[in-house]
Amino acid sequence: MDSVHNPYTPNAGASPDIIVGREEQTKAFTALLRRLARGRTHQSMIITGLRGVGKTVLLNEFGDIARSERWEVLELEASKHDDTRFRQTMASLLKAALLRLSPRVKWTERARRAAAVVTSFALSVDRQGTWSLAWDVEPEEGYADHGDLGLDLTDVLLAIGEIAKERERGVAILIDEVQFLSTRQLEALIQAVHKTVQRKLPVTFVGAGLPQIAELAGDAKSYAERLFQFPKIVSLDDADARDALAEPAAGEGVSYEADALDRAVEITRGYPYFLQELGYEVWEIAESSPITRVDVEMAKEGYEAKLDSSFFRVRLDRSTPLQTAYMRAMAELGPEAQKASDVARIMGRESTQLGPTRAELIDMGLLYTPEHGYAAFTVPDFDRFILRAVPTLSVPEVQKRRKKKMA
Repeated sequence: MDSVHNPYTPNAGASPDIIVGREEQTKAFTALLRRLARGRTHQSMIITGLRGVGKTVLLNEFGDIARSERWEVLELEASKHDDTRFRQTMASLLKAALLRLSPRVKWTERARRAAAVVTSFALSVDRQGTWSLAWDVEPEEGYADHGDLGLDLTDVLLAIGEIAKERERGVAILIDEVQFLSTRQLEALIQAVHKTVQRKLPVTFVGAGLPQIAELAGDAKSYAERLFQFPKIVSLDDADARDALAEPAAGEGVSYEADALDRAVEITRGYPYFLQELGYEVWEIAESSPITRVDVEMAKEGYEAKLDSSFFRVRLDRSTPLQTAYMRAMAELGPEAQKASDVARIMGRESTQLGPTRAELIDMGLLYTPEHGYAAFTVPDFDRFILRAVPTLSVPEVQKRRKKKMA
């Protein structure tokens, strides 16, 4: 069929034409915004889930909802930046939000003070000197200049929150890949949002990240479990998975036979990203409507090759030989979470020897720990890919330390 009319979007974070199966989360987010706008407190949320379940798509949907409610939206994909870079990024986003909430020609005294607090927050000294925002607003002495990220971010969010309240608006901070924030950055965000909640200001922080983020947030601040909900999103159920394939096609006047949808859901196991990839390949192969089971079977090889070459391969290519061997040993044990000692046994090593490797893979976002002593892949079906890509387990030899020569 015509590629131009292909309705599927197999790109990282790209929103499909139709979002299904996430109504509970979108309703909860809408309720959060409306309660905060009325001066009532409400738990925010940090969405958790594996790669490919649609966390980024859902966060983008939240952004659209917030804008429709006339909230300012600050969107950020977290990365492993130091506190100075994080502060610079947040300062730029907050400056832009302030100017949209209150254009400079309409600044009240409160708005001028908020601008000065943003300037104070932006000032950070490193080895290269002082970085500042590109505007002529003097800093507000005694605010956001403590040298402590948590205290400074609290001051600036309170100042921005006061302006949002004055303008009968709100500020939503949406952060993807939350697990890549440092402990101090995550702690600062939680601390600052907690204070805005206490002041009943229309400010919220909603994040999305891998499953370990709930534990990280709890470690950062003990009250995080009371400040946030941690909804876990998973693959779509059968009915929603069928809708995710059938409804975009129907918009282009194309239908699926029932057994074609059955097979497609079986192949993808209902993971949203996989559905988009398979749907795209099926559309390219099918010659006419309705799409048949034969079309789906014919598309399967291309679908798997595409996942292997992009979605899966990009993660394997970041790994050292020892890290690859660790994941290969996990895959040999099966798709479930695996005990560290069992992985070590397969590799012929002691658990203590492999502890740093396991920690590195968790830090890279390739593994997470569903319970103490166990690790699981953050990417669905990654075990199958590893077995295809690395047919034989090869464990690098232990590197012996060289003895220092005596003087």
